[in-house]
Amino acid sequence: MADKRRILCIEDEPEMIDLIRLILERKGFEVLGAVGGQEGLEAIRREKPDLILLDLMMPDVDGWEVYRQMKADDELKDIPVVVVTAKAQSIDKVLGLHIAKVDDYVTKPFGPSDLLESVERILQKQVGERSSE
Repeated sequence: MADKRRILCIEDEPEMIDLIRLILERKGFEVLGAVGGQEGLEAIRREKPDLILLDLMMPDVDGWEVYRQMKADDELKDIPVVVVTAKAQSIDKVLGLHIAKVDDYVTKPFGPSDLLESVERILQKQVGERSSE
C-alpha cells in the first residue's frame, strides 16, 4: 500500500497526540494532530483524513460537537470516527456512542495494541465497503 492512511487525532493534550503518533507511525500510518475541537474541525475540512481519533472532553469545542458538525457535512460524514474517552466517564456516554453510530471507542489509559486494533479494524472495514460498492 503505497499511500499512507491518514489519521487525524483531535485531542486537547499535545502529549496524547504525540503518544498516538508514536504508536501509529510505527505501523506506517500518517498521523496529523489537532489540539482542541475548533482546530480539529478545521483540520478535518482541510485534510479529509481516512480516520479520526476524537477526544470527547475538550475545553473549547467538545468531541460531541465536532462529531455532530462532521456528520452534518456531506463531505465529511463518511469519515470513520474512533472516540477516545477516559475510563471515568459514565456509561451514558458509551450508550450515546451507540446511538450516535460512532465507529468505535477506546478508553484511556489504553495500550498501544488496543489503539492499533481499533484503527486497523475500522480501516479494514472501510476498505471492504469501498470494494463492494
